Amino acid sequence: MRHFNLNKMMNYSKLILMVITSALITACGNKENKTKDTQKTEVSKSIEFQNKGHELVYKMTQKTGSYQDLLKLKDIVFNYTYRTPDQKEDVSIESYIFDGELSHATYIKHQRTLPELKGKMEQAYNGKDFWVKIDGKDITAEDAIESVKFTRKTNFYWFAMMQKLLDPGINYEYLGQNSVNGTNYDIVKITFSAAEDIATDIYQLYINPETHLVDQFLFTVVSKNVTDPILMRVTYEEIDGVLLTTYRKYTKSDWKANVINDVWVEEITKDVKFNQGLDKALFNK
Repeated sequence: MRHFNLNKMMNYSKLILMVITSALITACGNKENKTKDTQKTEVSKSIEFQNKGHELVYKMTQKTGSYQDLLKLKDIVFNYTYRTPDQKEDVSIESYIFDGELSHATYIKHQRTLPELKGKMEQAYNGKDFWVKIDGKDITAEDAIESVKFTRKTNFYWFAMMQKLLDPGINYEYLGQNSVNGTNYDIVKITFSAAEDIATDIYQLYINPETHLVDQFLFTVVSKNVTDPILMRVTYEEIDGVLLTTYRKYTKSDWKANVINDVWVEEITKDVKFNQGLDKALFNK
């Protein structure tokens, strides 16, 4: 009768179990990756793209994250510097709640925004009203409130622009390609649906075909009577799973993205902290 070595059998059994377990883990991992890829493909197929431009913007948001990703992060607090070529600055602590696009800022310096109002400035948008205080006192002058409307809307939009480019009411037009500094960019024109008597801004996105990201874009500011293009260049930083344009600079340009005046305004975002549990009371007077 042949004698079996029990220890060898146990070791062999362990080896078989390890191989099976490893195969199962690998299979599950592959299945999970395939599921994620399949889900992305299915979502992409379920969207009815207006045109190639719309599809390129969608692919861009797959890299940066969408506004839904910001909503999951609930809110944000960060330090923001706005610096003009004469070295005058706005320096503020910005606080946003993404649901409703609520916006609040406490200014450490405000040399560019309402500089005529001396003292500590606080301003906000609570989803309905805009307000501003200097040293805790309400400022109700119409020109001050109009300035706050522009600043609160603009600061929020520049922060979340890439994630908001799939908002309803946006029109996309693919304009072809343009080579800038050796990169052959896809150009997508963005316009916004509005009442016929309301002029809206125009954007032209320069989408890098390698990274699928917007490296720069042209824009107008119709509300300030700026209809000639301004060129914005951006640098990204990944924070909590989303890509944010934490450094931006802009200057005058033509519609071919040629710089007219090599003098830049800078916008710098630092110390970003998501999901801070902000109380909506912060945004009320």
